[in-house]
Amino acid sequence: MKHNNLNERFRKFYPVVIDVETTGFNHKKNALLEIAVITLQMDKHGWLKKEKTIHFHIKPFKGSLIETESLQFNKIDPFNPLRQAVTELEALQCICDIIQQSMKKNKCNKSIIVAHNAHFDHKFIMQAIKRCKIKNHPFHNFSTFDTATLSGLAVGQTVLAKSCKAFGLKFNNQNAHSALYDTLKTAHLFCTIINKWKTLGGWPPNIQKN
Repeated sequence: MKHNNLNERFRKFYPVVIDVETTGFNHKKNALLEIAVITLQMDKHGWLKKEKTIHFHIKPFKGSLIETESLQFNKIDPFNPLRQAVTELEALQCICDIIQQSMKKNKCNKSIIVAHNAHFDHKFIMQAIKRCKIKNHPFHNFSTFDTATLSGLAVGQTVLAKSCKAFGLKFNNQNAHSALYDTLKTAHLFCTIINKWKTLGGWPPNIQKN
């Protein structure tokens, strides 16, 4: 029996790799500044690969708290016109539409966020969806795939840069803390872990009939 369909691999969950940059750590008060999303696909041999990349700079929502320490860390000027930022509603509507199209193509029922320390990104995404009053969004309300946990299990590393390097993946620390760069690296890491597990015989499962 072949198991080369993405919906079979994750019990009809559609994994979407996401990274966000924000104005702080409070998902209710701090704003999204940048979001990058990478959708995934599975080839006919069952190997997981990157598909589409979506990237937005986002305007802080009205009344949001902007913390100087966070801006110094991610090196983002929220009010620089060259960012060509859009509202979080515009960004999320576009992202949700693309994900829903990919879910339909892959016959999946729900999208699941893949991120490094995924709880952080999931909280900010779900709060922004609530704030924008987006109905019928594609994301699972609480489940995530956390590459920090997966790489901790696989190679004993939980920092994104160290996890990538442990798998022999290139990582440039000068480019880190950009949503786009971190999402690309997280997607590469996730696909590497899933595909490595396949080579070790972990998928497809060895199902024996009674």
